[in-house]
Amino acid sequence: MILLHLIEPGAWRAALARGQVRPPSLEAIGYVHLSTPEQVRLPAERLFPGRRDLVLLVVDPGRLDDPVRWEPGTPSDPEGMRFPHLYGPLPVTAVIAVVPYRPPAVPSLPAPGDPAARALALHGSVPVRRAAEVRDVPGGVAVLDPRFRHSRDDNRLLLTSPVDADTVERTATALAEEAGWPHLAASLAWPGASDVARELAGRDWQASELVLMGRPAAPMDGGARAEVADEREVHDLWDRSWRRLLDGRVRDVDEVVDELIGREQRNDTVLAVHDIVVREEGQVVAAGQLRIDGATAALDSVLTDAAFHGRGCARAVLARAMSLAADAGCDLVVLEAWADDWPRHWYARAGFRVVASAWDVARPRPSAEM
Repeated sequence: MILLHLIEPGAWRAALARGQVRPPSLEAIGYVHLSTPEQVRLPAERLFPGRRDLVLLVVDPGRLDDPVRWEPGTPSDPEGMRFPHLYGPLPVTAVIAVVPYRPPAVPSLPAPGDPAARALALHGSVPVRRAAEVRDVPGGVAVLDPRFRHSRDDNRLLLTSPVDADTVERTATALAEEAGWPHLAASLAWPGASDVARELAGRDWQASELVLMGRPAAPMDGGARAEVADEREVHDLWDRSWRRLLDGRVRDVDEVVDELIGREQRNDTVLAVHDIVVREEGQVVAAGQLRIDGATAALDSVLTDAAFHGRGCARAVLARAMSLAADAGCDLVVLEAWADDWPRHWYARAGFRVVASAWDVARPRPSAEM
């Protein structure tokens, strides 16, 4: 069983900072309004008519400290219907997923004990919550941000329902031409999406499988060398690393790298971000991000300067991240890795296992200058 709480994204980010969701109703009438999945449309229509920028907090009742009482809602609700009311603040550690609420689409709501569904929920949720614009498209949504047009993470299709290759190509092409993207890009995250990805690969798209990995959050030894730092201290490392990766592959490297660095600050506007670094002689030589979203944490952007490979820097970042996640009350840490690249095996040795997968497909826009 799961319960839901409807909230504005900014209010959820504030709750992450204080550890609790404390809506005005808690002070006014003594409880937090919750709903079942079947009921949530009623408070949504009553309190937020026409809004499609809200999120659903998926709550595990077993993690609540205060009582939940099933009581009548408003006179306009169906006769005999009772809603779950939480008589105390909602701890963020009881929230196992945060899912965009975009009616009339029916959201996919993970169960607490389903790490695959929780990993997929986070994979699709964060890009939507941080996007400058979200549009409905066949099979899902498109996220757009003209400030970072070179970033495929921020300008792509996020498709969670089956569509064919023609639909993916047609939709991505139309959006790329309208928005001026230099690329066509989509994430295909439904069971069996590999068939569509392979068909697109036959049309000169780049198709790569992304594995979603997870493990229980627990303290890990070896993190003493790593520390939490201001994101700006990581910029030089990102700059060096991304320039090395992109050299010879794109034009306007300066513009692309500036955009890739500039986009990162938005993550902390929708979830709690901790930048973890290892220093050598005062210089940041390895880094990673721990992104906390209630009871689920995500590890991202782990990298080490090429001159410091083989010195255990990434292991220290990982260990510190795992301990921070456990200290924050998370029970699950997830990450994404390319299926055909070596880091997935490194993470597997650290206890992560593959729980789900998605396909990333992309190609340059034919008329774009690359």
